[in-house]
Amino acid sequence: MKKLAVYENASLVIGKDGLIKAVGPADTIHTQFLNATFETVIDASGHCVLPGLVDPHTHPVWVGERVHEFAMKLAGATYMEIHQTGGGIHFTVEHTRNASEEELYASFKNRLHRMLKAGTTLVECKTGYGLNLETEVKMLKVIERAHRELDIGISSTYCGAHAVPKGKTAEEAADEIIAYHLPKLKEMMLNGEVHIDNIDVFYEKGVFEQKPTKEILKAGKNCGLQINFHGDEFYPMNSAELGTELGALAISHLEEITDEGIAAMAAAKCCGVLLPTTAYILRLKHPRARDMLDAGMIIALGSDFNPNAYCFSMAIVMHMACVNMKMTMNEALAAATINAAFSLGKSDMHGSLEVGKQGDLIILSSPRWEHLIYQYGCHHELIKYVITKGKVVYENEGITGY
Repeated sequence: MKKLAVYENASLVIGKDGLIKAVGPADTIHTQFLNATFETVIDASGHCVLPGLVDPHTHPVWVGERVHEFAMKLAGATYMEIHQTGGGIHFTVEHTRNASEEELYASFKNRLHRMLKAGTTLVECKTGYGLNLETEVKMLKVIERAHRELDIGISSTYCGAHAVPKGKTAEEAADEIIAYHLPKLKEMMLNGEVHIDNIDVFYEKGVFEQKPTKEILKAGKNCGLQINFHGDEFYPMNSAELGTELGALAISHLEEITDEGIAAMAAAKCCGVLLPTTAYILRLKHPRARDMLDAGMIIALGSDFNPNAYCFSMAIVMHMACVNMKMTMNEALAAATINAAFSLGKSDMHGSLEVGKQGDLIILSSPRWEHLIYQYGCHHELIKYVITKGKVVYENEGITGY
């Protein structure tokens, strides 16, 4: 984890190519660019400039909201109880299969816009509400369209093993994914129809257990995809040991990780993507962030946006991580920027304000960045500008203070 560097009275320059050309003391940069002309100049005096936030775990492509299940959870129903009665993922799968590509794109675009307004400039987007080839491809096309048309950065994840389709066993589903889904997706990638970065499996007791999970992840890796999967959410499944054996880039959830798993991930520099919203909404024990950090493990934070955990804001995620998982604000910010980018294999260009990296940043109306975490749920009154590749993509003109 990099140390947080804070500059006062600093300036930043982004070129027409969208990359950062200089960052440092304002006087030095003024002299360096004395004869340069700029299309846009923002006076951020009294404000704070941060790297754009990175959300490394979301499920944002679907129709079929599950607000009715919230009341069931409040009454005591568990996630797996709802799932086993045909609710949860299966409810959303049914609606997503019946939706048109245009309908999916419209809802997806709206969600990405709300994430962008909340300061997220790079987001990982999963499929997984299709569970058949036709719908998974439809979801990937929707993600690809957003990647090409919208200002927010996207890391695309194939998650066809998000649940076991009705009428199939996990082994049958895995065989279908390996024999039919992945070859088709590889063909589409070679043809330039879609870009897919990661492969994900919901590795869980009663869903995809070790053998099918391992087979799917290995097959995805052989197609050139980064391994980035769900593990140890409800039961200790030795996800860390499996992930490090396969060379996983990241593993998400980890509420039930063991001490041995923490040591294995730390040694392998496999990133743990922690999702405080999920533990909160499902009333699970929170991941052991403090133990992970003390063991030298790389930690990222994600929103886990989905119909079950409806949160767009990484500022709220950071606040929850600090309060419920005992992370410091510095640790939370690193986990929501540079470490989150690392979990997606994109820290070379995202996650920090350094020369040569992409010019993605947010400007806060406050002089101290800590207000973004401290003011719980108030990000909409703090984020004045969101900038991607040097372009102002959101400006909140109504902000007058903090």
